[in-house]
This record gives sequence, structure tokens and C-alpha cells, in this order.
Amino acid sequence: MPLNPSNWWFFPLITTFLVGMVCPATGTILVTHRRLLQANLISHCVLPGLALATAIGLDPALGGVFSGLIGALVAERLAHKRNDKNEAITNTVLAGSLGLGVLIIPLLGIRVDLEAILFGDLLTVGPTDLFRTLLAGISLLILLVTSYQKLVFIGLDPEGAHASGLKVSSLRMALGFVTALVVVSAMAAVGVVLVIGLLSAPALLSLDESPSLGIAMTRSAIFGLCLALGGFFLAIAFNLSPGPLIGVLCMATLPISKTKIRFLH
Repeated sequence: MPLNPSNWWFFPLITTFLVGMVCPATGTILVTHRRLLQANLISHCVLPGLALATAIGLDPALGGVFSGLIGALVAERLAHKRNDKNEAITNTVLAGSLGLGVLIIPLLGIRVDLEAILFGDLLTVGPTDLFRTLLAGISLLILLVTSYQKLVFIGLDPEGAHASGLKVSSLRMALGFVTALVVVSAMAAVGVVLVIGLLSAPALLSLDESPSLGIAMTRSAIFGLCLALGGFFLAIAFNLSPGPLIGVLCMATLPISKTKIRFLH
């Protein structure tokens, strides 16, 4: 079949391509920076903003990015405190943010497809969803072009980066902004809850023995693309929901990751 925008599968397929590459590439940076828990916090903080934006007639994506950035600020503040309760506090804020978003929807009397937001509805995406994904990909490229070496330095030696005068907090906030955009862009494909699978599983497969962050990101994007496309086509073949199926496929890669680690060590 020709690649024609009039075909129902055109926008879902192109979005699958982009989400399958952008999420894992971003996730690879997050893993090297030990920021994956914070990314999970951001993904759960997106929901209240989505609901509030819908209630006042704004683009839900704008509200999602805004509340996601608030989550990034909270995560950064918790990281600065560096106590042994950070993880427990972060998970509490994570659960509370998701609960707040779920409560806001009926309280404001708005119509929101909560299942699609949380778990994705890939087969119904349109031009707007594709545009959001393109915007997230462009934002990631801009971050890499302007700050790649700094991101590598922070990932390898955050203390040394601080000591050298590098604005670590500012770069982490920029990464948080990109992460919020990526999470919102992936909302239609895998949902704000299941996106963490595409952020982390391909990174686990790609980081071992990668000579550079760039190569690891490239490998991760390839693995992520295979997982996303696999979920997309299996969902069509068996009449299943693509988002949860992609999440299951991500989990299925864990034995491969563990085998690689045992082999290398």
C-alpha cells in the first residue's frame, strides 16, 4: 500500500516510528544521568495539567508540559537535598499527582478519555499528535546539538561537572523540559503511564559496551523502533491495544538485558 496521508494507518505508523526512536534516545540520557525515577515522576505529573488545560479550553498538551515541568522542579529540588528519603518522597509525589489528576476530571465535570491518556490509543492518532511528536524530537536534537559534551560530562561525573562550574541544574532543567515534551508526545501512542517502558527498556539493551553516549542513543533508538513497530503490527493482527502491548514487549526484553550483563561480567 502507498504511503498516503489519506490512509487510516498513515499517522499512527509515522507516530510509531517517531515515538519508538525519540523515547528510547531520551531515556538513554536519563539512565546515564540516573534520572529515570524523576522522569517517571514527570510522566505522572502530566495528568493534572492535562485536565486543567482541558477545563479552561486550552490545548491539553500545554497543560501537560507545564505540570510536567513542575514535576521536574520538584524532582530537581529533591535531588539537591540528597537524603535517604528522596526515593520515598518522590514516589509519594508521583502517586499523589496521578491521584490528583484522576480526581480533577470528575470534579471539573470535563470529558476526558482517561484510559487513552494513561495507556495510549495509537490507532486513532492524527496530525496534531504527530506534530507534538515532531516537536519533542526537534527539542531533543536542539539539546544534543547545543549541550552534548556537557550532558556526557554530567552523566560520567556530576560532582566534577559541579566543581568545574558547569550549570548542572540548568542543564537538568532543560532535560526535564525535553522529557516533559517527550512524555506528552508519547501520550497518544503508549500513554503517560506506559511511556516509562519505552524510556528505559531499550536503554538497558544498548548501554553495555557502548563506546559513547551517541552510539548508545542510536542503538537504543533502533531497539525502541523495533519494539514500537512490533507492538503496532501485533496489535493490528490480534485486535489488541498497542500501548499495553508495547509495554509488555518492553518487559519481555529484560531477560535479554540480564543475559548480556551476566555475559559481560
